[in-house]
Amino acid sequence: MTQIRAGIGGWDFAPWRDNFYPKGLPHTQELRFASLHVTTIEINATFYRTQKPDSFRRWAQETPDEFVFSLKAHRLTTHRKTLSEAAPSIEHFLASGLLELGSKLGPVLWQFAPTKKFDPEDFETFLAALPHEAEGIKLRHAVEVRHASFCNPAFVALTRHYDVAICLSDSEKYPMIADASGDLIYARLQKSVAGQANGYAAKDIAAWCERAKLWAQGKQPQDLPYFAGQEINSKSRDCFIYFISGAKERNPAAAMALIEQLDHAGLAGSG
Repeated sequence: MTQIRAGIGGWDFAPWRDNFYPKGLPHTQELRFASLHVTTIEINATFYRTQKPDSFRRWAQETPDEFVFSLKAHRLTTHRKTLSEAAPSIEHFLASGLLELGSKLGPVLWQFAPTKKFDPEDFETFLAALPHEAEGIKLRHAVEVRHASFCNPAFVALTRHYDVAICLSDSEKYPMIADASGDLIYARLQKSVAGQANGYAAKDIAAWCERAKLWAQGKQPQDLPYFAGQEINSKSRDCFIYFISGAKERNPAAAMALIEQLDHAGLAGSG
């Protein structure tokens, strides 16, 4: 069954103790609380340092059975001049313990520096090095590119060939590439504002709900920027939608508002 999940980045953020977590909630219980109110969390700590297998195991144990994490790959893997040399780093990261998440392991996000330009040959070697299975566990990947040179049909074609999703970034800083690729949609929404109780206006939450509905049906929203044609064999896709950055203190409310909209729309697997 196709699933639509909405969530946040991380769970350890001090301002959330004023407007999301109950007053006095022990910090050790914050992940459990968050996982009961959103349907996915993007683990950001993995971007900055290697985590221990015990940490992944504990996070899996603290969350509901149906919960799913995504996680950002270590920056030393992606923030390099020559991506063709990244294979050993990719292997090291994937062997660092994340498989301990088991069935709760969702997509791995490979985020590139804003200065990284599209070099077709170099980028293809990176995509080719991404495995799609490890120890019997399916691996799914998304790439977040943040330079305008990736707004290119050749980039979309490469990701489709290697079955890797393009991260859709709704950002004031980086270009949005909405072309569907891989077997999932991975969106990072970065425009929440402090002046909105839910981070986004109700009409904007409704718009993202409708887009998620179309993606899950194998259709393409018509109000987003594309750089290649729609896939010939369009397919339904799981959707992972994260409220990241912006007025970060509002992001849990934004995710919960989207989940509520999805539930009201009767979208199975939305939460």
